[in-house]
Amino acid sequence: MSQSSANTAALHLSEKLPFSLKRLADLAYNYWWSWSGDRLALFQAIDPQEWERCGHNPVAILESVSYERLTQLAEDPFYLKQVSALAQEFDQYINQKDTWVSRIAPQVSHENPVAYFCAEFGIHESLPIYSGGLGILAGDHLKSSSDLGVPLVGIGLLYRQGYFRQRLSRQGWQEDYYVDNSFHRMPIELIKNEHGEPLTIQLEIRQRQVTVQIWRVQVGRVSLYLLDSDRHDNDPIDRWLTGHLYGGNTETRIAQEVVLGIGGVRALQALGIKPSVYHLNEGHAAFCTLEIARLEIERTGKSFYDIEASVRNSCVFTTHTPVPAGHDVFSPDLIDSFFAHYWTQLRLSREQFLALGARRLGDPWEPFGMTVLALRMSRACNGVSELHGQVSRKMWTVLYPQRTEEKVPIGYITNGVHAPTWTAPLLADLYNQYLGADWRTRAIDPQTWAKVDDIPNEELWSRHLILKERLVAYTRYKVRKSREHRGEDHRLIQASDSLLDPKILTIGFARRFSPYKRGDLILRDAERALRIFSNAERPVQIVFAGKAHPADEEGKRIIQRLMEWCHNSGIINRVAFIEDYDIYTGQKLVQGVDVWLNNPRRPLEASGTSGQKVCFNGGINCSVLDGWWCEGYQADANGKGLNGWAIGEDAHTSDQELQDRIDSQSLYKLLEEEIVPLYYDQDANGIPHRWVQVMKASIKTNAPLFNTDRMIADYVTQVYVPEISTVVPPILAKVLL
Repeated sequence: MSQSSANTAALHLSEKLPFSLKRLADLAYNYWWSWSGDRLALFQAIDPQEWERCGHNPVAILESVSYERLTQLAEDPFYLKQVSALAQEFDQYINQKDTWVSRIAPQVSHENPVAYFCAEFGIHESLPIYSGGLGILAGDHLKSSSDLGVPLVGIGLLYRQGYFRQRLSRQGWQEDYYVDNSFHRMPIELIKNEHGEPLTIQLEIRQRQVTVQIWRVQVGRVSLYLLDSDRHDNDPIDRWLTGHLYGGNTETRIAQEVVLGIGGVRALQALGIKPSVYHLNEGHAAFCTLEIARLEIERTGKSFYDIEASVRNSCVFTTHTPVPAGHDVFSPDLIDSFFAHYWTQLRLSREQFLALGARRLGDPWEPFGMTVLALRMSRACNGVSELHGQVSRKMWTVLYPQRTEEKVPIGYITNGVHAPTWTAPLLADLYNQYLGADWRTRAIDPQTWAKVDDIPNEELWSRHLILKERLVAYTRYKVRKSREHRGEDHRLIQASDSLLDPKILTIGFARRFSPYKRGDLILRDAERALRIFSNAERPVQIVFAGKAHPADEEGKRIIQRLMEWCHNSGIINRVAFIEDYDIYTGQKLVQGVDVWLNNPRRPLEASGTSGQKVCFNGGINCSVLDGWWCEGYQADANGKGLNGWAIGEDAHTSDQELQDRIDSQSLYKLLEEEIVPLYYDQDANGIPHRWVQVMKASIKTNAPLFNTDRMIADYVTQVYVPEISTVVPPILAKVLL
């Protein structure tokens, strides 16, 4: 078994620090700090301006700040107490043995952990290897696995430039650009062997040998291993295999998925890790099933079909999208160029190999589908909401001709979010007071959240206003920087300082600008929208953020239309677009808005999680009944929302133009007749008591269900170790400690 450079990077950093601050190195190299209770102060206090410049990267700030500044902190008794207290809390967390999983499922051990494969991981903005919802979900999956003590390791790719960066031209057109990541100044460490050399694996890709090295990221008690082909001994083309997330052409995509799937299994083998379960989070990692099979054939000498059942028994699969473009498919010719050497190692013919990924057998031109391969080679599959499970069964019934649609073996586990990461510290402090200091470990217990009613309306509202003021200030700062960069007129730049108003009803809309998400639905009747937002007595304002894929021209046009609207003289201070959406911007938005708007075309939103993050911060959802909101939304006997609003109710038609008209009219009516009047029904002190009651209902009804502690408990009891599902009580709150 190879030895890793465990803690070597942290030890090296600690040598540069004053003695009393050496524990900062341990904290910097473990992302646990990012969801600790003290996450706002510890590294930011070193140098707030440098903290912003280095992208909230704790390793970079400790490397770049002057030693003189560090010695100032080293003699500050208040700061030293902070460091000591957080280090003690960290040690207790890392060394805890009596965890939920150790009691519920001791058969999932550190010797045989769950291996969780994903193409992207959104842990923190200082590790930009994510694009959006899939990555953020994967990051939250690791964090709650750590909190609950699930023996799990992540497998992903370390992208030299990650996902593209976004800036908008003066015409509002999205421009894409990339920035190199400086791996050696990030909270990651290169794994080395017993000789002090990088631990590597070998892959054959496009008839060339490619050497891949392995980096490790610590996420609490969970290790995330990232594969990197950017080495001097590789061909220049192959060095860019791990260059961009979701960039390049189809040939680049299949090569990356070979690195992730086949390379991921080989990396685990090189690390001496023998997983009990391989979890494929989306189809990008499906090639891992083939490498598991190859190793078993090599070990036993049996045929592929003899060992197929055992491979399937070790793999589980989560599908994340009902959008056809979200399911990777490759032509037979492309499969030939990448796998002609490989299927012989599986003792399969070309036809047998292609059949593993064929939606319909017998057609020589049928493309090879990664979702099809994952479904065929996994013992369990799930969608990410109840509705998505239904849609997926319908989508993939062709693979199960002997079964009715209802019997297609695709279940569901609804997504959640990691509450400590997404709950604003200001709200977390309030929950500490009224829900109990241990509310984070009891997040799935409805009784925990029932205590929200004990919070005085004025106290919840005052903290919400502080968070909204922070969002307004952040939006002004970001918009001003963008206008300066574009060389806008000086008066427009100065006008950034009066953009938005914390007293006004504030809507947030932030997500990938794919056409099906209908980012410009609110503009469908521009005159009506203008009347709503420019109302002198009861105005409304909205903050947009998000990126369109570089190849998505229609998505870019949607952004352009929104930017044009931002410059409408009647609402110029009421509409803002924040460029270059990332985790940090997402946190400010979900923590500060009054209403979260979500209006995709049904049923194309598999789950969605941004609206769930809003709930933990007292925000209220206004959404189409799709994805998770079908399960979260509650209405009274008269159909009025109790914990939010439903756009379009259940109206559904295949005529997209008609559906857009129905949903936009429903949205305008909700704003005019329910949302705006409720918000502005305020007492003499400016407190909207009926609105605050809906805020509390949003928290109470959604927080227990839509968190990743509940989600991970479901994965453990239903997917990873399904045999224990009959002995574990449905409400797991009392043992999630």
